Amino acid sequence: MNPKVILITGASAGIGKTTAELLMKKGMKVYSASRRGGIPDKDNNSNGEIIPVIMDVNNVLEIEKVIEKIISENGRLDVLISNAGNGIAGSVEDTSVDETMYQFETNFFGAVKSIQSCIPLFRAQGYGKIITISSVAGVIPIPFQAFYSASKAALLTFMKALYMEVKPFNIDCCTVLPGDTKTDFTAARKYTLQSQSEKSAYYNKMKASVGKMEKDEQNGMSPEVIAQNILQQIERKKMNPVVIPGIQYKFFCWLFNRLPVKISLWVIGLLY
Repeated sequence: MNPKVILITGASAGIGKTTAELLMKKGMKVYSASRRGGIPDKDNNSNGEIIPVIMDVNNVLEIEKVIEKIISENGRLDVLISNAGNGIAGSVEDTSVDETMYQFETNFFGAVKSIQSCIPLFRAQGYGKIITISSVAGVIPIPFQAFYSASKAALLTFMKALYMEVKPFNIDCCTVLPGDTKTDFTAARKYTLQSQSEKSAYYNKMKASVGKMEKDEQNGMSPEVIAQNILQQIERKKMNPVVIPGIQYKFFCWLFNRLPVKISLWVIGLLY
């Protein structure tokens, strides 16, 4: 059988890199997309390989160029994994419109651009799988990371709607919601400009809240757990629309959606 052909964005580090390496070891041909590219790799046991491609998910021309390359070399694309993302921290009041747009540009619109570029191909070939990486924060909002939470919630809702739209064309959709995961995402998190000023009314509370989150992340699950969940969905005949790795995060999301809103927000406020 021909190996599955995969395109994964945000693949230079963290969950994206770990997933690309796992899929390669399973014999898949993985086009590993990032803004800085990478080093080609091949697994001699499975004949799977990683082919780095330079692609900014905010640049439609670059996305289309990569898709053209994949089609010219393989004649098809089986799976898109939209993983590229970033995080900003700061109170809502201390976040400018430009900083808000920065957060949504990659986390939401970058995913939308990647997906929209692949849908015509998937329709033409009569099948395709779309997997996006959202976050438990898309269900359970995090104070002082409101725009990160909102961008992930937007992606989750978008994918649920897309699931219904493309199902008649044999295109399957899945959104993976990781909880705290130990990656370099923590170190890459940016603070909004105004939030860094000690004059901010939120400064001390924000620092404590984000510090708690970062500690949880660095003690969180391994990115290999997320990668395994992604692999399981790729290998399924029909993917689950929403996947939440880790029994504790499944429970947290279930509970959050059943408690009265005032109580659930009070509990989160105590935690962060």
